[in-house]
Amino acid sequence: MQYVAPLRDMQFVMHELLDSQAHYQRLPAYQELDNQTVNSYLQTAADFAETVLSPLNSVGDKEGCRFVDGQVFTPTGFKQAYQSYCELGFTALAASPTYGGLGLPSSLAKAIDEMTGAANWAFSMYPGLSHGAIATIEHHGTQAQKDTYLQHLNTGAWSGTMCLTESQAGSDLGIIKTRATPNADGSYAITGQKIFISAGEHDLTENIIHIVLARLPDAPAGTKGISLFIVPKFLVNDDGSLGERNAVSCGSIEHKMGIKASATCVLNFDGATGYLIGPENRGLNCMFTFMNVARIGTAIQGLAASELAFQGAIRYAKDRTAMRAMTGVKDTDKAADRIIHHPAVREMVLTTKAFAEGGRALIYFLSQYVDMIEAGQGIDGIDVKFADEMLSLLTPIAKAFLTETGFESANHGVQVYGGHGYISEWGMEQNVRDTRIACLYEGTTEIQAIDLLVRKVLGSKGQLLVNFTTLIDEFCAKYADDDNLQQFITPLQALVKTWLNLTQSLAVAATSNADDVGAAAVDYLYYSGYVALAYLWARQAAVAYQKLATFGDGEQSLQGDFGFYDAKIKTAQFYFGRILPRTQTHVARIKAGSATVMAMDIEQFIY
Repeated sequence: MQYVAPLRDMQFVMHELLDSQAHYQRLPAYQELDNQTVNSYLQTAADFAETVLSPLNSVGDKEGCRFVDGQVFTPTGFKQAYQSYCELGFTALAASPTYGGLGLPSSLAKAIDEMTGAANWAFSMYPGLSHGAIATIEHHGTQAQKDTYLQHLNTGAWSGTMCLTESQAGSDLGIIKTRATPNADGSYAITGQKIFISAGEHDLTENIIHIVLARLPDAPAGTKGISLFIVPKFLVNDDGSLGERNAVSCGSIEHKMGIKASATCVLNFDGATGYLIGPENRGLNCMFTFMNVARIGTAIQGLAASELAFQGAIRYAKDRTAMRAMTGVKDTDKAADRIIHHPAVREMVLTTKAFAEGGRALIYFLSQYVDMIEAGQGIDGIDVKFADEMLSLLTPIAKAFLTETGFESANHGVQVYGGHGYISEWGMEQNVRDTRIACLYEGTTEIQAIDLLVRKVLGSKGQLLVNFTTLIDEFCAKYADDDNLQQFITPLQALVKTWLNLTQSLAVAATSNADDVGAAAVDYLYYSGYVALAYLWARQAAVAYQKLATFGDGEQSLQGDFGFYDAKIKTAQFYFGRILPRTQTHVARIKAGSATVMAMDIEQFIY
């Protein structure tokens, strides 16, 4: 399986759909960034992803990581690839120039993350975890902490982790037991065990900076008593050089279903020296900086899985022959027709395409709000508060919906290949295994659904949702008289109306039976995801129709740009006609309430 970066579609989304150049010009920090420069970065990343990372993907899956005497060794080629990744400046792309970063926008960095992740997701997790550590220290660290750690993290000489999970405390961080005892010198002794720590130990960098949640003595119970600490693998001397090994060690690595080249570690903290970051007992609030970055990153994994499934599926379907098409012979020079002619196969391939390209639009759309927040400035009447609210609403949708549809796409990839999809040499089954974790870590789909419905939508009394539906309403009003777009606008308006009505009904239900809200949450999230992608598919179709109108009669070749825009419209039509009707099932399930879910006594489940 050879990954090929979808540069044409990436540039379409960035430059034509979202007008990235105008976006950057309105933000002083990025004013000098133009499309040509953006494209050069994308091309460099594409070359690296295709020629270096993609060939290592199956190598990493076969070899996995080796755990020897407390040390973790990454697969063949990973150290050299990581060194090249750092030399290309990808670790420092969106970091502050004050600490060795390039100061480029997050939206560009996310596009590059898509390519590295699709080419080799296990590799991408090593620098990916560092991005969250960098963001946490930038936002909440002292000046001394920034001076000590950020330069090395930005260059990639050091890497970072997030240490939350414990054996008895997964997503419920209020019950963590790791302790932080004050030392006389102002540091803390961190004692406890963390599990499922991605990139917790490896041989790619000379130091690893752990961001750790722990409890101070006499801290309040629950989430209000959690503090956040920086715990380096090697202590750092006053002159910035590395000192002695800290009392943090890797006890084991997990044997996993997928992403085997990414070390998932059990870390033991045995009185390790740590440094408080942020206020006491406010660690969870600080950690959300890290978690939001990680959740967007995981959403990219869903997009990457759909893209990889699509690339594999379309190549195979255009080559494999089986039976004759139901409407007659298509490939007269062959003993059977290629399977791309069969509607059932086309359905699967188009589904992966619709989710990949729709997911790309959602991630890049979301990333422009990240740009505003990081630049500390709004655009065209959109202030930073509004951008933050949009990010709050869309992050759980992007994380959960795109990873679930990514997993669906990965399974379609296997199915298109038939029996060959079950064989490792084709790469499709690895995509399934690698992608399955995306629906679990950084908060399962079910937890994201509760976050979306209870905290973000109902918790804001619907305001966060209205922010987004207003954008959709404005789009529909703008194209109200466009005959080409009525096929999208009419159903989109109906979906928004239903969305708001469902939300109001659930707000009422929450006052009488909270289980109705809990039972509806996952379906509500799916509904939200389908509508969000519908909005972005309608916008893509609008751009495509405008572009097609500029072609003369002699320029209408399906092999060039005309064919690209025509395919955009056809994919949008497929999404609205064949995928969007799924929302009707989710509406019915939401309206069904929780009675049948909660009726059975716990002891009856065994019968």
